[in-house]
Amino acid sequence: MDLGKATFWGYRRENGRVGVRNHVIILPVDDISNAAAEAVANNVKGTMALPHPYGRLQFGADLDLHFRTLIGTGANPNVAAVVVIGIEPGWTGRVVDGIARTGKPVAGFWIEHNGDTATVMAASRKAKEFVHHATALRRTEAPLKDLWVSTKCGESDTTSGCGANPTVGNAFDKLHAQGLTLCFGETTELTGGEHLVAARCRTPEIRERFMFMFNRYQDVVNRHKTSDLSESQPTKGNIAGGLTTIEEKALGNIQKIGKKCTVDGVLDKAETPTHPGLWFMDSSSAAAEMVTLCAASGYVVHFFPTGQGNVIGNPILPVIKLCANPKTVRTMAEHIDVDVSGLLRREMTPDQAGDALLECMFATANGRWTAAEVLGHREFVLTRLYESA
Repeated sequence: MDLGKATFWGYRRENGRVGVRNHVIILPVDDISNAAAEAVANNVKGTMALPHPYGRLQFGADLDLHFRTLIGTGANPNVAAVVVIGIEPGWTGRVVDGIARTGKPVAGFWIEHNGDTATVMAASRKAKEFVHHATALRRTEAPLKDLWVSTKCGESDTTSGCGANPTVGNAFDKLHAQGLTLCFGETTELTGGEHLVAARCRTPEIRERFMFMFNRYQDVVNRHKTSDLSESQPTKGNIAGGLTTIEEKALGNIQKIGKKCTVDGVLDKAETPTHPGLWFMDSSSAAAEMVTLCAASGYVVHFFPTGQGNVIGNPILPVIKLCANPKTVRTMAEHIDVDVSGLLRREMTPDQAGDALLECMFATANGRWTAAEVLGHREFVLTRLYESA
């Protein structure tokens, strides 16, 4: 596939970024604002609420991550406008101000001293105004380099490392050469292969930052595990699929960054890249958590290779599923966007598989819904660092 002059059709936002979706979201700041946010979304068609269980009595780095994730979600180019609802004006205003820096329409409402009914009424009026704004927007042609692509795998098995993950790697090699902004992560799932990622870091400073993030996560795991991680890494599904050690899982996971890509930067959770290239983001290996973090970092399309089958989606970040396991492709066909099982039957070359994924990426970027979107999978799961105060 010749990507040299490739373009896609997206929504050019006020800050210059380009999105591939055009959502109006109702964003609760905290768990007890979920009901009001969902009431507004029920009142105003064309909006979508993002309920979540956190936001009260968080502190320190955990609170910073909470705000970074909410602000990043609202700032994502796939979002046209945002209504923010909180329990009080201080934290609500902090989220509104962060999103407003993108220049997109955003408004905040709070429940204290107003009550649910008045808040829902006022927020609904503003949401209707925002839907009119969003539906008047039109897609415009944009260069390929404006497309930000992230990846994470889930429910891996032996076919992941042999087929689906290398397919992502093939596509990433091609996209990296065109100057795109890319992302991978899953810190614990690099265990045993971290030296391979470190060797791919473009500079000593990036390598040092990567190892700092990796070791920081390992320290957390070592402080809290009781004996081993056999219930979590590898998961029971991974083991059933033939991955018996975390090292085997890591070697398959690393296939997603291809053979030619360099690691060009390191992000903390939900941080935004500052230049093109392949970025490592410190993140949980839990599927919904990492995809949520990728959306908060500003990525607009996500590659999700799976072996045993995974149903994960996201409210604002379209998740493209690919699989090389013939049984999974057959039994979970409604969840699979790209079938690369031909790799294992030698009916498809790695280049052909990578191109098939890229063709699906272009179709998705231009407006075609992914399987997860069609099936209504909107998993929005925030990463939590500490217990509540």
